[in-house]
Amino acid sequence: MNSSQPILIATLMREQGETGVQTYFNMLRDYLVQIGRKTAIITPFSYFSWLVIPVFALRKLIDPLNGEWSVGWYRYWHYFFLKQALKQSLQKVAKPGIHPLIYAQCPLSAKAALEVRQHPQQKVVMVVHFNVSQAEEWAEKGKIQVKGNLYRTIQELEEKILPQLDGIVYVSQFMQHQVETRIPASKALNKTCLPCFIAKPTPLNPLEKKRDLINIGTLEPRKNQAYLLEVLAAAKKQGFHYSLSLVGDGSDRSKLEQLADTLGITEQVKFWGFQPQASQLLASHRLYVHSAKIDNLPISLLEALASGLPLLAGAVGGIPEIFNSGVEGYFWTLDNPEFAVKQLIEILENKSLYQALSQAAESRFHGCFETSKIVNKLLLFFDQISPSQSKLQLL
Repeated sequence: MNSSQPILIATLMREQGETGVQTYFNMLRDYLVQIGRKTAIITPFSYFSWLVIPVFALRKLIDPLNGEWSVGWYRYWHYFFLKQALKQSLQKVAKPGIHPLIYAQCPLSAKAALEVRQHPQQKVVMVVHFNVSQAEEWAEKGKIQVKGNLYRTIQELEEKILPQLDGIVYVSQFMQHQVETRIPASKALNKTCLPCFIAKPTPLNPLEKKRDLINIGTLEPRKNQAYLLEVLAAAKKQGFHYSLSLVGDGSDRSKLEQLADTLGITEQVKFWGFQPQASQLLASHRLYVHSAKIDNLPISLLEALASGLPLLAGAVGGIPEIFNSGVEGYFWTLDNPEFAVKQLIEILENKSLYQALSQAAESRFHGCFETSKIVNKLLLFFDQISPSQSKLQLL
């Protein structure tokens, strides 16, 4: 491996936060630093300018007025300041014969990276975290109109930027198929499919009395946590009063609190809000429940496996690549709470089944998702990429 080549992880996001993407690039940075690889996370907030905070703060005033303006403002200014931050970082770490690799975490950060590239040997690689398209994700949040002007602009940018990369990393075969179907030119890229990775979570308090169910993620329509409340209510009707922890915050929180009250399960549900080390709560629960309608490769499921928790999740997106139904958990329906509750009760009330699923879950983690195994493969992929001078053209 080329251990002398610095790696700059470029992202529009803040360095710390509750998303799986932030978990991914922090885990990557921490492991690379641990093995002696010079690595830094570069965000728009890495750029030292008095303008950064005021410009981003203005979005809070725009957002209630117009979702599309808000998203456009967010995307442009985060891209702009990330580009400046990357310029500064390249000037600091680039040396004769040593050209940092930029590992972009989204298409817009890849655009910034391509535009600041200084040498033909400087590689720009992007990892695909998004579901289907970033345009689709903003539309699901209700911020932009499906097939509207900004929606099309975002998709067009993806179609333009991805073919210019030196390499692309897919975290699921599902998204590789989605991207290559929509953007045929991306098939010619240097590519690899490597799942997300994690370190085994450290329990917050292993002696604490265990709760039953846990879900970690932003409270938003795509995550579909309302379905979990409906399943919990269906279980209550059958005499099973299970507890549920919803860890995370988001636009749906008040709606979910109202629904829990309407269903008569308020005392069974705990809303934890954002927790900086959410995975540490897993060991204090018995079962991980996931209700997202679409997901690329959710890191929370990997963390649950590592903690020995069986899984219940829909067979959507890249989730079937994470676990085997009937071995580490079960795929469950996302539109029939009365049917889903049967699987829930079966796992929690059958001790021998639960133990078998739990042991298989931890074995699955060690065999497929340990950090060292995946990151070493990622570094080998980085080394094998041959950058093309033709890609130095300005966008």
